[in-house]
Amino acid sequence: MNGEPSTALPRTGGLSPRRRRQISRLVQYVLLVAIVVVVALLADWAAIQRSFLNLDVAREGLPELFTVALRNTVIYTACGYAVGFVLGLGLALMRLSPVGPYRWIATVYIEVFRGLPALVIFLMIGSLPLAFPDLVFPFGVYGMATAGLGLVSAAYMAESFRAGVQAVPKGQMEAARSLGMPHMRAMTSIILPQAIRIVIPPLTNELVLLLKDSSLVLFFGVTSGQVELAKFGNDQASTFANPTPIVATGLVYLLLTIPLGYLARRLEARKGGHRP
Repeated sequence: MNGEPSTALPRTGGLSPRRRRQISRLVQYVLLVAIVVVVALLADWAAIQRSFLNLDVAREGLPELFTVALRNTVIYTACGYAVGFVLGLGLALMRLSPVGPYRWIATVYIEVFRGLPALVIFLMIGSLPLAFPDLVFPFGVYGMATAGLGLVSAAYMAESFRAGVQAVPKGQMEAARSLGMPHMRAMTSIILPQAIRIVIPPLTNELVLLLKDSSLVLFFGVTSGQVELAKFGNDQASTFANPTPIVATGLVYLLLTIPLGYLARRLEARKGGHRP
């Protein structure tokens, strides 16, 4: 017995690891409840209601909040997403091309537009008429917004598409080529449909991000009929000297982004559940 190493476990005060975790979690819950109670007791709820939840002020923005601001936000987002989808898909194919110049052009575009803030891109688009006086965007602000959102989203979608194409087993392309199918036809008929299904979750997340980036359209100097949610809420808040319209527009954003985020998570979980 003497001289042999001890195999006894260290004393832990009689508490098992599971019990210690339960106590730790209980302490955290109690602390959280205490903080919430203190904040609730210290808050001036009457002032909060007047400043942030004033229903009279909120009603002043109806129905334009939905018929103008929400409508424009959806139009800007949908048009920008469509351009980003097509351009991003083309960039992804260029990035995967065996032709060197195509890869270089796509790589430079992706790195530049992923590295620049979206605000900088919008400001540059708004300044283009200074360098090109004869330049006119089709549909005015709607065309400028489509260009800005499309250029931004294309760089991110291109990387998603590239990852999706590379996730498709190479044997499928080799099998198609062995049957005499041209490379481009095999890519468009066999590889791309599978790649797009693979990247649907990240593309859904990109739609959520683009929806929020649509607020940058305000830098194009929009009119009252072209405002999106963020600009509309800010203008209403300035008019009534009350931030309730900003809270209202924030709730509308959440009505759009929360279901889209939930959809993206469901698609990711469904995709993961089908893995062998």
